[in-house]
Order: sequence, then C-alpha cells, then structure tokens
Amino acid sequence: MHIIVLVKQVPNTSEVRIDPKTGNLIREGVESVLNPEDRHALEGALQIKDRFGGRVTAVTMGPPQAIEVLCEALAMGADKGILLSDKAFAGADTWATSTTLGLAIKRIGAFDIILAGRQAIDGDTAQIGPQVAEFLGIPQLTYVTWFELNEGKITVERRVENGCERVEAPTPVLLTCLSTLNQPRFPTVAGLLDATSKNAPIEVWNAADIGAKAHDVGLMGSLTQVVQTFTPKEARKTQYLEGTPISIASTLIDAFRERNIRLGD
Repeated sequence: MHIIVLVKQVPNTSEVRIDPKTGNLIREGVESVLNPEDRHALEGALQIKDRFGGRVTAVTMGPPQAIEVLCEALAMGADKGILLSDKAFAGADTWATSTTLGLAIKRIGAFDIILAGRQAIDGDTAQIGPQVAEFLGIPQLTYVTWFELNEGKITVERRVENGCERVEAPTPVLLTCLSTLNQPRFPTVAGLLDATSKNAPIEVWNAADIGAKAHDVGLMGSLTQVVQTFTPKEARKTQYLEGTPISIASTLIDAFRERNIRLGD
C-alpha cells in the first residue's frame, strides 16, 4: 500500500497583512504553517498505514523553506518527503501547480491513494486535488468526511450541499479531505529529531527531475494571473436617534420604508 499526501506550507492567516501600495501579501515576519486540512489528509494516510501497512510519501511544492512541512510530516509518521523547488515553478496558478504535482507523482511511480486537503487557506480555490486527479486520469472523491478501504475499493462519505452521500470507487483514487475527517496526531520528539537530521528521507526535485517543460509550469504555464489583491474598504454610517420611544420607532419605520425593507406582519 502506497499513499501519497499533497501538503502545502501556508502563512498563518490570523496574521496575514496586505501591503496597501502593492496589494501583495506581506509574508515577512509571518509564521508559516502546514495547511490545516492537509494535516487531516496526512492523518488519514497514517491511519491507513497503521491498519494495512505500507508507506506514506508527502509531497509539497514551494521555496526551500517549505521543507519544514515535510519535516513535520515525517515527524508525524510519513516515510518520505519530496520537495518540488525550482525558480521555474514560481508564479504558478492552480493549473500549473497541478501539472507540476502530477509530473512529480508520475515520477514517483505506483500508488494506491492520493490524499489532499480540500483547499489551502491562502487560496481557498479547492482546485488542486481535482486537477491533479484529472492530470493523472484517476477517479476523484472530494469533500470527504469518512472513508473505509476494502479489497481494492474505497468507500467514502462526502459532504454535499444538502447533506452527505456515500460513494464507492476503485483504487488508485484521489481524495480531498475536510477537517471533520479525523483528529491529527502530534509529531513526536524522536520524529522531529530524525526529520531534521542530515539523513532524513527528504528529496528535492527541480523541473528537470520531473521532466517539466518551461511553458507548462510556473508563470509561463499558468492560465490565470492575479491582477490585484486588496482588502475591501468598509464604511459604516451611524445615526443616533433621540426622542420618545414613539418618535424613534416612527423614524425607524420611515427609514425602513425608504430602503424598501419589509417589516414583519
């Protein structure tokens, strides 16, 4: 059993700020963390390993410092980490990112299941998992809250708009996971020491290593581009009413009517 987990290093959104002049995220001095839903995907992979055996490979794309999330994945119990890092990957949208991840998975070779978080908190697109599945030509099951393996098939419960549905699919298959899937374990001290040692099973691959062409990855391979990022300006007008309760109520009713706000019967 070989399970691949797609993870991402993201800024802690509780501390994210936007430069008012450039419209870009201010990342300097902001803590980077393992994307929360990816942590649940990793825990799901580790639970499969605990029950059925096999190995777990964590894959991430990013700058050199993204190796930190691979170290955390190893400390939790993953067997190997692969960092996709190359200047050619910079500026990638979800299409180019999925292409890069897909090429890396093809180089990794045979696998049974790919797990990923539903979406990353710095983008909220929920596109990477499905696009990787399409690139690889395998089934995809999204918004997963529960799953069970049985004889080469996987049964999942996935959240839909008005409830949930149960679906079965053959492996290999890709799942995107919600935070309700499980309760992730903590990294162990021994695991952290091993993961940060010189002999840690982490490999760094560049564009040439995965056979990526320049026009397929990074900014050149992106079908979309972010023109501007900004924080919407909020403006509220406050009016204080004075007078008797009857006069205040009358003023409110008139204001509602002017704005075509219906009052209760």
